[in-house]
Amino acid sequence: MSTFASSIRSHLLETFSGDSKGTPYWVANIEKGNDEGFFGPGSAAWAVHGGMPTMVAGIRALLMQTLHPGAMAGVHDWSRYKEDPLGRLAGTIQWLITVTFGDRALAEYESGRVSKFHERVHGIYTDSWGKERPYSAGDPELLEWVHVVFTDAFLGCHEVWGDPIPGGADQYVREWAKAGDLVGVANPPRSENELREALHRFNAAGILKHDERVEETIAFLRNPPLRKTMMPFYRIMFAGAVASIPKEYRDILGLKKSRWPAIWATGAILRLLRWLLGPSSTSEDAARVRLARLATTSDL
Repeated sequence: MSTFASSIRSHLLETFSGDSKGTPYWVANIEKGNDEGFFGPGSAAWAVHGGMPTMVAGIRALLMQTLHPGAMAGVHDWSRYKEDPLGRLAGTIQWLITVTFGDRALAEYESGRVSKFHERVHGIYTDSWGKERPYSAGDPELLEWVHVVFTDAFLGCHEVWGDPIPGGADQYVREWAKAGDLVGVANPPRSENELREALHRFNAAGILKHDERVEETIAFLRNPPLRKTMMPFYRIMFAGAVASIPKEYRDILGLKKSRWPAIWATGAILRLLRWLLGPSSTSEDAARVRLARLATTSDL
């Protein structure tokens, strides 16, 4: 691998894992544990969250999340995304990967850690009708919105750029509902149709809105403080994320598809990044080490 390619690989790993070698400290915990976890090899969750489209899905999820003024207020008032955007990204990835590949106890612990952090997130926001309302990160509506747009983004991006999902879209939504249960979502969607209906309810109720905070966050997501060598890759993936969002939500965001073929270009970038990063993730490898240990123990 050339020096340039090695440098890009190191920057990518540091960006998405917080470690230039791609093995953050918490991955070691995935090797530990006494069960397969909530999912396991062959699951839809492993297929989706172990795939390269997750890089684009994260951008899409953050864009969609801005449309709920309560969720946007929480990000604006409490998030460190401007001061430490990569730290916030790494924290989200830690939860996602741990719940996906860790054993049940670790997944529950990480979800509890996230919920505990959210306990202090509260304040006032102005809704789409101009009325001030209190919010907290534990509000059922906000928990549902964040879970729904997260699930929609990862499913939608994998359907555009990933391999076939074991069991299809319904299986992924049904499996990932468990993650919603773990962080307190009251009744997460358990089929693709339920997921689409949940998104539609938020839009049809007039809850979603575009304001200056949405503009500010979009501007930041369009041009985050990444290394210069990363930005050409990122700009293509940003355009791909925008192009993958259904038109009705793109319209609320005030975003348009690029005039160049962003879907195709993003696919090319993801294939290149897969070559740079290797065929499997360190987290999936760690999970397989745990499963092999458990299989050996059960044979004794």
